Amino acid sequence: MSFSMRAVRGLLAGAVFVLSASSVMAANIAVVGGKTDDEFWSRIKKGVDDARLVVEKNGGSVSYLQLQTYDNLGPDAAQLVRTAISQGVTGIVVPDWVPEAEDEAIKAAVAAGIKVILMNAGNIDKARELGAINYVGSDEYTAGKAGGEYFASKGAKNVICVNTLPGAANQEARCKGVIDGITGKGGTGKQLPLPATSFGDQTAIAEAVKATLLQDDTIDGVLNVGASDADAAASGIAQANKVGKVAHGTFDLNASGLARIKDGSQTFAIDQQPYLQSLLGVSLLAAHIDYGTNLPTAPVLTGPGIVDESNIDATLAGVKEGAR
Repeated sequence: MSFSMRAVRGLLAGAVFVLSASSVMAANIAVVGGKTDDEFWSRIKKGVDDARLVVEKNGGSVSYLQLQTYDNLGPDAAQLVRTAISQGVTGIVVPDWVPEAEDEAIKAAVAAGIKVILMNAGNIDKARELGAINYVGSDEYTAGKAGGEYFASKGAKNVICVNTLPGAANQEARCKGVIDGITGKGGTGKQLPLPATSFGDQTAIAEAVKATLLQDDTIDGVLNVGASDADAAASGIAQANKVGKVAHGTFDLNASGLARIKDGSQTFAIDQQPYLQSLLGVSLLAAHIDYGTNLPTAPVLTGPGIVDESNIDATLAGVKEGAR
């Protein structure tokens, strides 16, 4: 077990003891999230489940309301927020993926006296606008900019950001950051938006990346907005005979992407530590509901961090614990 994981588990154990000794927690929290067969969201779910240990120990409850598809992202997420309101929850942890679709539902929750934390998508300004108590996650624009600058440090001059969820605020911010990061270092960048139905469609993503690389031989960097997308893009890069000629990066981690970083066929990944997002989001919200606690730190940032050949072994150790 890594030191960081031992520390987190020790903190959780200590929290269970302290909260049990002081009062009975009655927080009833709903977490809105993505599909748990998605590797990224399975890590979010692990954080939810670990935080649930504290909440349930003190008489509360945590439910996970997951999207069934990503085809109608914003409206479906808004409906899950309304479902949580109808269930009489006292707290909601929710990503604000598509503000124009979700904001009214989140405002309705706050107006109903429900405490809200934005997690994973959004920012502290949006949290304050909506009346949420905090934002826990990565600043997507900052993370994207770090990725664009990293490409430049590796000599890339022309980068595409492949967006399979165009219109989603977090993905748009990621790509804008990438483009600003590379152009700020003298290169060029653009977004390659794909239909939302392409999300999770490995063949569609691979074909789009392959076609784009073959059409423009000057492209020397490909950035994906999600780890599963990167698996497809890796195939497209190989089909275009561009392995070793095109730097390849992605947001988020999965086993196959980490293996590619290890063997040198993928350049890097940008980690936002999803496990910590949900673990902290649920725990902080439960404490706020029952004890009125607040953090002076806002937002609570869990990223970005660059994973590349320099720290891949340490990252793989975290993967074995199920939290990276």
